[in-house]
Amino acid sequence: MRTVIKTYKFKLYKSKKNKHLDDGINIAAAIWNYCIAMHRRYYRLFGKSLSANRLMKHITKVKKTLHPEWQSLGSQAIQDVVQRVDRSYKAFFDHVKQKRHGRKSPPSFKKRSRYSSFTLKQAGYAFRADNKVTIMGREYKYCKSRPVEGTIKTLTVKRNALGDIFLIVVTKQECNDILPRAGKAVGMDFGLKHFLNLDDGSVIDSPQWYKASLQELRAAHRTVSRCQKGSRNRRGAIRQLERVCQRISNRRRDWFFKLANQLVSEYAVICIEDLNLDGMKRLWGRKVSDLAFAEFVSILEWVANNAGSTVVKIDRWAPSSKACHVCGTVNTDLALKQRNWTCECCHTILDRDTNAAVNIKRMGLAQLGIPV
Repeated sequence: MRTVIKTYKFKLYKSKKNKHLDDGINIAAAIWNYCIAMHRRYYRLFGKSLSANRLMKHITKVKKTLHPEWQSLGSQAIQDVVQRVDRSYKAFFDHVKQKRHGRKSPPSFKKRSRYSSFTLKQAGYAFRADNKVTIMGREYKYCKSRPVEGTIKTLTVKRNALGDIFLIVVTKQECNDILPRAGKAVGMDFGLKHFLNLDDGSVIDSPQWYKASLQELRAAHRTVSRCQKGSRNRRGAIRQLERVCQRISNRRRDWFFKLANQLVSEYAVICIEDLNLDGMKRLWGRKVSDLAFAEFVSILEWVANNAGSTVVKIDRWAPSSKACHVCGTVNTDLALKQRNWTCECCHTILDRDTNAAVNIKRMGLAQLGIPV
């Protein structure tokens, strides 16, 4: 038996009662800002970090005296906000201590419009037999697209930029083990010219949803910039811009799931390369973000894990492109702009991407101990 953690996302029907959940998210934002202020003040006075337990005790006193409106949110949701702040500070200090690359800022104050959720754990909610849920004493109706399986661990109420409210339900379930299945193996190389280059020479191109919607996006951005700040027209224009962005994201994610299911149904072992996405974004920027390699890999791993297929990642520094797959000679002088090259040892004419896919397959199978 294996333990499976699943996440379900349901959308609430629009109703006047949703204002209470909006108010709850706004209260969570106020508590977040209060916690940030207390952390900064404590560090300024004593020169050290404020522990989560001490801050929780302080918040319990404050909500009974200075801010009685906070009690409408629920004690568990308040504790979760304090824990979020504590995790953010720990992540920042770990980043500094370990001297990781890239910038990492400490948690800061947030506007109410930028704060989007609160989480309930053991209490404060109850799901009914039909598509109704009770949250903090009030009943709401949601779009039940599929049944919830397993034991519910947490419920997160999340608000997007359009004002729609979603329920994020995390469940824990005991399932039978899925044994690795036998079948074909494939090596795949991610690229900018083609989304995927397979070891048999075939390619899969991305629709590039962002590029396809660039004209619509630019028009939406121009509409926002021409509106007066703080006006009702500007708020409407921002909502329209958010609709366009969400449509792009949904289309891309839908295509990723369809492609992942297609690959998993055809191959039992999928070998890919662990990409340095931060470096790629610095070089090629928008196109790398549009292709969204990291999102596709996470979806591919999830789909493969539930189907019995295996996803193998090879080291990002392995010479997959520079090594000849025929004789193994490494071409150290291979430039990034060279798409084809001839091996000096065996004189084989190699396509850069197909050669990389073949090497990725061999290295991945070697990691699993499977003979090529």
